[in-house]
Amino acid sequence: MAVGSPSEPEPGSSLASRSAPDDTTVYVDRTAPDRGTHGPFFVAYCSPDRDRQWGYLCGNCDAFDTAMDTMGRIECNACGNLRKPDRWDAAHE
Repeated sequence: MAVGSPSEPEPGSSLASRSAPDDTTVYVDRTAPDRGTHGPFFVAYCSPDRDRQWGYLCGNCDAFDTAMDTMGRIECNACGNLRKPDRWDAAHE
């Protein structure tokens, strides 16, 4: 479920503020997407300084309901969009 409507990035900034599910304001960077099977994933930060990552926004369904495993795989729980893992080892299959 998408929460909050996106704002336009501030002039000179690539971040757009959004309201996360817990009414926290997060800052989404749409300039460096991670490729997913149905659409990109965008990193959301806790502050416009990008000092701490908050999570991911699914570019397919515009939801913050995503999960990442220890291999770096990201999956959107709302639409099934999936990013392949950063690292892969046959022992994990």
